[in-house]
Amino acid sequence: MSKTQAPDGRAAATVASEALRRFAADIFARANMPQADAAIVADVLVWANLRGVDTHGVTRIPRYVELIETGDMNPRPAIAVRTETPASVLIEADRAAGPVAMMRATGEALRKAREAGIGLALVRATTHTAALGYYTLAVAREGMAAIALAGSWPIVAYHGARAAGVSTSPISIAVPGGHEPLVLDMATSVVSMGKLNQAKRTGEAIPAGWALDKDGLPTTDPRAAQIPLPMAGPKGSGLSLMIECITSLVAANPLLAESLEGTPEGRRHRQNGLVIAIDITRFGDPESFRHEVDRLVKALKSLPVDPTAGEILMPGERGRRTFERRSRDGIPISRAIYGELEALAKRLGVAMFPSSSR
Repeated sequence: MSKTQAPDGRAAATVASEALRRFAADIFARANMPQADAAIVADVLVWANLRGVDTHGVTRIPRYVELIETGDMNPRPAIAVRTETPASVLIEADRAAGPVAMMRATGEALRKAREAGIGLALVRATTHTAALGYYTLAVAREGMAAIALAGSWPIVAYHGARAAGVSTSPISIAVPGGHEPLVLDMATSVVSMGKLNQAKRTGEAIPAGWALDKDGLPTTDPRAAQIPLPMAGPKGSGLSLMIECITSLVAANPLLAESLEGTPEGRRHRQNGLVIAIDITRFGDPESFRHEVDRLVKALKSLPVDPTAGEILMPGERGRRTFERRSRDGIPISRAIYGELEALAKRLGVAMFPSSSR
């Protein structure tokens, strides 16, 4: 394991992805997850780190373990398909770790798409779904188009309100391309709660327009920031509201209203999710589709470049570059996160990053 400088100037460890993946899997296995499930969760979290989405990476490990210990995340869930139609399934997740439930949904959506041309998998009562791009990319690598959504508790201000009313409600869309899939993965808030929490840990200042404090007033103090603002005002909060309707209400597991009304269920950590797979071969030649994706990318990149932007990037392009660099050079872990992981490892009796760390 080597030492480098984190973006905020604090010392950080740089760890090989495989070493970090094994460490995460060992932690979850010690927290009573089956080895196979622990490996899935570890892979999804480390993938986020590799893509540069550190807010959804191994920084989540202590929180996931806390959810297991408080009973909000079930390490050994009885996941079951409750409703099935020719093109859809409803999965009862039994408070499973989000990556476990969402990978089950991804597999079911692919199965239905192969049978019916399109597959919808709804996930009811899971926990933090992690980076949705992992699941849509998995579908795109199978030659299909994909959409994934997730609903959660209210932590984002609804436009016009001075209190949290909606979720960050992430959305991801991916399509196969000739070279690499295009992958959009975004929250409906200006900033994710994970990024705000990361700023609290590191002491980074936050820009104006990111968040409100507990009194509903704008703030740039990361320690005071509690309520992220919606992306594009009414557009972001409206999109978040509709994602709650399409995920949670269709799955008959409301989240926002339960929490806003203060019901007992509303106080628990719960999420719902959705994965859609579309078999593009049912509607045209797949090679032509990939060619047209690449053609469109090339045309967009040929447009005049805004000097302040520097370059024209496609969805997922920055993440892919980061993935390649971090796969080669290792994943940087900030001093604050390293300390949290070290304390958790010591408490659970798990060895810190294996010897392949660098």
